[in-house]
Amino acid sequence: MSNQTSLTTFLLLGFSDVRELQILHFVMFLVIYLAGLMGNLLIISAIAVNNHLHTPMYFFLVNLSIIDLGCISVTIPKSMANSLMNTRSISYPGCVAQVFLLFLFIAADLALLTIMAYDRYVAICQPLHYETVMNRRACVQMAASAWITGSVYSALHTGNTFRLPFCQSNVINQFFCEIPQLLKLACSDSYVSEVWAIAFSMFLGLSCFVFIIVSYVQIFKAVMRIPSEQGRGKAFSTCLPHVTVVSLLLCTGFFEYMKPTSSSASNMDLTMGVLYSLVPPVMNPIIYSMRNKEIKAALKKLIVWRLFTKN
Repeated sequence: MSNQTSLTTFLLLGFSDVRELQILHFVMFLVIYLAGLMGNLLIISAIAVNNHLHTPMYFFLVNLSIIDLGCISVTIPKSMANSLMNTRSISYPGCVAQVFLLFLFIAADLALLTIMAYDRYVAICQPLHYETVMNRRACVQMAASAWITGSVYSALHTGNTFRLPFCQSNVINQFFCEIPQLLKLACSDSYVSEVWAIAFSMFLGLSCFVFIIVSYVQIFKAVMRIPSEQGRGKAFSTCLPHVTVVSLLLCTGFFEYMKPTSSSASNMDLTMGVLYSLVPPVMNPIIYSMRNKEIKAALKKLIVWRLFTKN
């Protein structure tokens, strides 16, 4: 029986064995990747070159865009390369790196979204204390805590998963290395510890979700007390994108990790993998740029500035 010391490669699940469909998959993922890359880079650039956007909310938004760039760069390039070269393999170290980085970015993403909810709560419910509470040092510490939290949880889960002996198979029923799929390959009962670790993480994720919901209940109560319709509109324009992004990430992530696992590959596994690992990072820039007038103005200014510079 083989174990993790002799296992050198894993086989990822392909979207199709037909060559034409593999090329189509490569093109579609390339378009998705370039869209996510361009959208997040535009958000970062627009905020960087506009001094009036150097506020806590947009500082956290820059961090969110960096996380999104990392998230899509962990899974999409390898999947595209496999489709282009008609292969399914990923090396053992490559699989470890994928699990570590993906879990890091997802955990940091959730932590940062929770911090952003607190930022909006202080800005709208306690505006007189906003500059004191959300000062530069506090913002840097909060952002650093999100990254550190992601790193610690990622190291915990990655180490807990890859210390297991794999002897069932080396075929992963997903287009990237994913912990629930890897646990199905373990040949010992020690995987129970990682299952409990995932359950604990889901509890923490649910706690973040409850904190965000409570924050926004208070925010919407405060917004409805604003006498000016224009003021209410501005408050909603900064809050609704965040609520949409949180809902998209948590709904897809919870469904993927809480649904019953099966030993055989299914289209549902592939679909949910795409939804929670690719859709949020690509949609976040669109959601924020569509609902936020300041971001739209900054993007227009950036594009016009670049055009005039070239001319």
